[in-house]
Amino acid sequence: MTRRGLLALGAGLVSARALPTPKIKEVSVIATEPAGVRLIVVKITTDQDGLYGYGCATFTQRADAVVVAVNNYLRPFLLGKPTDNIDDIWHACYASSYWRNGPVLNNAISGVDMALWDIKGRQAGMPVYELLGGKCREGADCYTHASGREISETLDQARQILARGFRNVRVQVDTPGMEGYGSAHGGTPITGLRPGPVFESQPYMKRALKLLDAARTQLGDDVGLLHDVHERVTPIEAVRFAKEMERFNLFFLEDVLSPEDIDYFRMIRQQCATQLAMGELFNSPHEWTPLISGRLIDFMRMHVSQTGGLTPARKIAAMGEQFGVRTAWHGPGDVSPIGHACNATLDVVCYNFGIQEYSAFNDRTREVFSGCPRCENGYLYPNDAPGWGIEVDERAAAKYPFGYGESGDRKRLNGGWGEIRRRDGQIIEQ
Repeated sequence: MTRRGLLALGAGLVSARALPTPKIKEVSVIATEPAGVRLIVVKITTDQDGLYGYGCATFTQRADAVVVAVNNYLRPFLLGKPTDNIDDIWHACYASSYWRNGPVLNNAISGVDMALWDIKGRQAGMPVYELLGGKCREGADCYTHASGREISETLDQARQILARGFRNVRVQVDTPGMEGYGSAHGGTPITGLRPGPVFESQPYMKRALKLLDAARTQLGDDVGLLHDVHERVTPIEAVRFAKEMERFNLFFLEDVLSPEDIDYFRMIRQQCATQLAMGELFNSPHEWTPLISGRLIDFMRMHVSQTGGLTPARKIAAMGEQFGVRTAWHGPGDVSPIGHACNATLDVVCYNFGIQEYSAFNDRTREVFSGCPRCENGYLYPNDAPGWGIEVDERAAAKYPFGYGESGDRKRLNGGWGEIRRRDGQIIEQ
């Protein structure tokens, strides 16, 4: 470069540094439901013209509570603060409530945190992954979901997914007459001692083992198979179930225990080599730290907004790298495209990436959120535009308010989940 060019570059850097630090002028919430699940996005507007950012704060089952947390508590706390010191703001928000490590506050903080990273990327003219040191890989290997009322239906869906270029697939199947997880329901509903849907663990486990046996036999040894227990079995059943799954060489078995029973992971580890994923319900370091440091799981499965956003998630990932635990961030439909962009960013910058759950965006979601992460041949790619690379059409978002497309218990409970019980009437964790 010529001397004149160097002087011009230096002048530009000095000019950029001379700009005043942006301050938070407004904090607002965009609440929308374009795909049948309640999405919450925090928008932070700065005092610099045209500079703003978006963050995911989605907690579908208690969405209204997150909206209140942002509007009534974080907004007045944040107005006037500089946007530069993201980690400092995260800790200030975290400490300001005194009672902490809960899903409502963590998701609210996440919306703020991701919005501040978006602002910083827009300021720099770089995607967030560049701010974190650049890519370790070009795209994130993904899995998506196959399910059915019958095993044959699940396997037909799995074949269609593999034909689209995916190399990994999660398989779930209905247990006839029961309220299973992750599949359509069929058969005559079983009647319990209390009204409502019924679930029993023994029929479910027998059915799941038959599914995985058929999947491995028919889909072949090269396909990455995954299965989600969704914490619906007892701890000792989970130990036995993980042992029985070992012969199918799963990519991972997900949520075989509930967060309350994580001490049983040590017993599972001592008895089998089934790869284990856990974390989507975790809110607190007290939950993930012992599992990672004890090498008791293979994949950290946290819902990034549930942990508090990008700032804590990248620290958790860095800890996992030291202990050989890989990432597998939660990526269902109840994550906004902003949250999926954050997942994809972490996927490409973290050396200990494992796999990414992928849920497709429907047309209404793309109408609201332009610039969604792109999935091609089973790989997810973050947007290369500055920040998250996503813009939110607030007029379009308003067309799909909370409750849009909901019915039954989901509508009656404001997006929350209903009850599932055992035959004898005992409530189950779900």
